[in-house]
Amino acid sequence: MDMEITFGDGKRVNASYKGMTIMTDQSVKAGGEASAPEPFTLFLASIGTCAGIYVKSFCDNRKIPTDNIRLVQKMSYDPAKKLIGRIDIDIFLPPDFPDKYADAVVNAVELCTVKKHLHDPPGISVKTKKL
Repeated sequence: MDMEITFGDGKRVNASYKGMTIMTDQSVKAGGEASAPEPFTLFLASIGTCAGIYVKSFCDNRKIPTDNIRLVQKMSYDPAKKLIGRIDIDIFLPPDFPDKYADAVVNAVELCTVKKHLHDPPGISVKTKKL
């Protein structure tokens, strides 16, 4: 399972994986052109979209419409650590959402693979190799 990281113009950095290219750039403030999301934005989005696919799959499997369901992810900054200290995800359900599934949809989000990796992070090794 390899992902190749390559460089574009300016502050652009791209990741190629499974036949797709994920493009990133830095904000104008950070010297980029803001032509694509910043890597950290993609990291945060991966948490919310992972939660979202579990909600969608849960509902799809039960033929529950998802048109009026939305998730809002709130990040709280920890100034002491200078990092995000907490992430809260609220699942907004429409009035006609079956009450019996309210807790179950939260349990479905608990299965999110991205969230699981944050609770048990992989080791990361960085080294150089000559071409």
